Amino acid sequence: MEDPRCCGTGTCIINDEGQCWCGQTWDGKRMCFAQTSPTVPVDGQPDAPEDEKG
Repeated sequence: MEDPRCCGTGTCIINDEGQCWCGQTWDGKRMCFAQTSPTVPVDGQPDAPEDEKG
């Protein structure tokens, strides 16, 4: 039986959490790649440009 969440390639293997082996996740309507958010350094301060580090 074909999973209706398949992206159309016919190669989707989707687990119970809605995550496919290719890195996409079911968002309730379609398969999509997770949104990435900007990373914050451990010290909480943004990185200075390379020419200002010293």
